[in-house]
Amino acid sequence: MKLKRRKIKFSALFFICWFALLVFLADGVLGFQVLVDCFGSYALVEVTLLLLVIVPTWAVYRFSKE
Repeated sequence: MKLKRRKIKFSALFFICWFALLVFLADGVLGFQVLVDCFGSYALVEVTLLLLVIVPTWAVYRFSKE
């Protein structure tokens, strides 16, 4: 698979913005401990937040035009 610079740039920009938004929501608005209390598992919350960042970033890379 050949990596394209423009696609990587769009993906990286999306990753930074989306990650910042999720950090703001998880740490600032909702509170991480509240999420852990709701879901019952620290690992589940961590994996969910990681997937909420990685999967959309991969989709932006996959579907962006060169």
